[in-house]
Amino acid sequence: MYKEPRLPQNAKEGILFMLIISLISVNMIAPTIIFLERGFSLDVYVDTLKILPIMWIIVMILVRFVAGPLVGKVMPNFVGKTDGFNARVLLNIVLNVTCLSILLTIIGTWVGMKQITLEPIENFLRVWPRNFGVAFWIELLIAQPIACFTMKK
Repeated sequence: MYKEPRLPQNAKEGILFMLIISLISVNMIAPTIIFLERGFSLDVYVDTLKILPIMWIIVMILVRFVAGPLVGKVMPNFVGKTDGFNARVLLNIVLNVTCLSILLTIIGTWVGMKQITLEPIENFLRVWPRNFGVAFWIELLIAQPIACFTMKK
């Protein structure tokens, strides 16, 4: 974006920023979505904990090689020179969450079921809006503010 103390200023800070956001996101978004799908119970939570490391790796790969480059190409088409930090961050969140939620609605189901089926594609229009909403609000209200606060400090 541009020089802003709430954003990473070098590669080391960029890695820290991505780690903070990805760890918060995976540990909050995946369990919330699974609880909404399968119900709230200790057994469901334990099952969720088993797939979190795999999901974290998948999220990191998708952010680095799919969502990041795609959003980087699309952002300049929507951002004006006078747009402020908050507008840029909000657009970045919307674009990243849209891209990742589309991919992870399918891939996450396959990982959770431990098999590749057509089910996530067949149920996509029913499931994706909920997944997007959960991911968007967690990113907007928790993950991004914590990561930006850490960068500022």
